[in-house]
Amino acid sequence: MKKVLLAFVLLVTVAVLFGCTQETFEIAMITDSGDIDDRSFNQGTWEGINEYAEANDITVKYYKPTEVSFDAYVAAIDLAVENGAKVVVTPGFLFENSVHKSQTNHPDVKFILIDGAPHNVIDWGTMATYDGSAVDFTIAENTRSIFFQEEQSGFLAGYAAVKDGFEDLGFMGGMAVPAVVRFGIGFVAGAYKAADEMGLTTFAFAPSHYVYLNSFAPSDETKTMAGAWFSAGVEAIFAAAGGAGNSVMAAAQDTTGKWAIGVDVDQSNLSARVLTSAMKGLGTAVQGALADFYADEFEGGVSVTLGAAEDAIGLPTAAGSWRLVNFTTANYTTIFNTLAAGTIVVPTDAAGLQTFVTGLGYTWNAALTEAVSPTA
Repeated sequence: MKKVLLAFVLLVTVAVLFGCTQETFEIAMITDSGDIDDRSFNQGTWEGINEYAEANDITVKYYKPTEVSFDAYVAAIDLAVENGAKVVVTPGFLFENSVHKSQTNHPDVKFILIDGAPHNVIDWGTMATYDGSAVDFTIAENTRSIFFQEEQSGFLAGYAAVKDGFEDLGFMGGMAVPAVVRFGIGFVAGAYKAADEMGLTTFAFAPSHYVYLNSFAPSDETKTMAGAWFSAGVEAIFAAAGGAGNSVMAAAQDTTGKWAIGVDVDQSNLSARVLTSAMKGLGTAVQGALADFYADEFEGGVSVTLGAAEDAIGLPTAAGSWRLVNFTTANYTTIFNTLAAGTIVVPTDAAGLQTFVTGLGYTWNAALTEAVSPTA
């Protein structure tokens, strides 16, 4: 009887201990202000991570911070590490400060920072830092910083739109952050390049139809503005604006013959009025970094920039996504290969765009300088 009782006690003890064991997750992603179903930046990154994890039978979890703040981001990263994360993926420049701190706090954890590089500056005007220490831009050996050549993706979208017959274009950026600015500058450059090839000597991108919304969230105001642009003759609006792009799509749906151009990922599934999308290879980039980590080949302490040469940007070419009529996938392959070879160098700032446009023989509108880059 005593043996039976002892066995029972042991079984209960094991069950209790097993029940108290904390579940761990090797790969973690921290979302920014959005969620993993934003159908844009977060979702594109998460889908790449999740696909890799499932294919390789690795545990994975995403964490959404309690708020958009340095402390909340650091706390989310700490929680991920506490839950067993060996590698943490953070999509977006908003994580530059938190990764800078966390790469030191967790030296045994690898960090993949998309669209940003670690630093401790919290105010670029005063160069104040989050901890009052000297300004520091160290990318630690456990961190890889990944950027994209958004200007190339934007260029392809603008080029394709004009080649397809659209001459009155608009651009709405969420905020004038570097990635969005590059998207827009590339879009204008691509439009002018196509116009030049087609002999459209009077082509001009209107500065009044190039704005930053100061928000990545959908709103009635953005939809109203897009509707007003469409009514004024704009035929297609490139919305590099996260969720705010949904408002542009809604306006296009309400107006006959008008189009939206998506961003970051293929957004053709969001609306029948999405002409094309200026994509970044978010999933491909993060999968490559994860593969390096699990092959013990993770290169930290570096910042890499991926573009056409790495097949990391482009337009969606699947049959269900291709809505361009006059501009074919063969035409697209030709211009894409030109970018990949470096034959065309797409500008990344207002001064470079001016040089590019005037070099094609077009007159530069000075108002475009302020429009495309408010801090220029």
